[in-house]
Amino acid sequence: MLVHNEYQASATRYNGAKYNRCGRSGLKLPAVSLGLWHNFGSKDNYDNMKQMLFTSFDHGITHFDLANNYGPIYGSAEENFGRIMSDHLMPYRDELIISTKAGYDMWDGPYGDWGSRKYLIASLDASLKRMRLDYVDIFYHHRMDPETPLEETIGALDQIVKSGKALYAGISNYTGEKAREAKRIADELHLPLIINQNRYSIFDRTIEKNGLKEAAKDTGMGVICFSPLAQGMLSDKYLNGIPEDSRIRRDGRFLHESDVTEQKLGQIRALNEIALQRGQTLAQMALSWVLKDPEITSVLIGASRPEQVIENLGIVGAAGFSEDELRQIDKISGVL
Repeated sequence: MLVHNEYQASATRYNGAKYNRCGRSGLKLPAVSLGLWHNFGSKDNYDNMKQMLFTSFDHGITHFDLANNYGPIYGSAEENFGRIMSDHLMPYRDELIISTKAGYDMWDGPYGDWGSRKYLIASLDASLKRMRLDYVDIFYHHRMDPETPLEETIGALDQIVKSGKALYAGISNYTGEKAREAKRIADELHLPLIINQNRYSIFDRTIEKNGLKEAAKDTGMGVICFSPLAQGMLSDKYLNGIPEDSRIRRDGRFLHESDVTEQKLGQIRALNEIALQRGQTLAQMALSWVLKDPEITSVLIGASRPEQVIENLGIVGAAGFSEDELRQIDKISGVL
């Protein structure tokens, strides 16, 4: 019989950790959550994955966020997480919030994409098998579907929650208008649709412009933000140009060399000066900035090393922003 190394979670894991209520629901999420979008796929180091998950939980990060097609290859992040969960973390299942999503392309043919009842239910069933779980805590529809009626998509989430395969439902990459409509349908069904997941950073203010942030506040839904460091641009990584080991060099799918212009580098350096005055790294300030408003429940970090997790957790308990600092940040980023 194969005996796995026993992982013992730190007895001090909740000391100093911060948790925020998700909208008007009963669920609390850690201020900092770990996203498995990058660094948990088939090409990544398994031992490093384990250490990132262990380090996160040992420091009070209870929420791990996945999606069906995180990889590469599709499904591999869930498979790797499921193996670690089964071998090491299962004794702590009731202390963890595990989320996954469906809405982007996952398998061939007309039933492996978008927002039909057929796709969402089949996808979650496959995700649960890969993660070796009976249920997830949050299941998201990953993006708006322009063709499937929203009643069908939200109805599928309702069926999933009522079946016990998810405890709560969420939506991701929705506009404010569609989020309001989704919440109205969910309320009629008594579905706990409690959270929006959207991109948000100092450099990306889309949720301020498309009404999502305001809609979340009005409807009582929480917001969890991904790409808070703008794919690494809001960190010290690009202060002196593009390093050879950067994500741009390794994986140019989401950030391109043409994005890191001289103007952008000037903005990054100016923001870094504000961060230094606050006694923070640029990454820490960028994360603190995302969390500054009460409608933001949590920020998703995507670490490549356990040390990055610990650095990012340094924002817990950091000082708030003065009006002058917020004006400077808006001016540098081009909002003002």
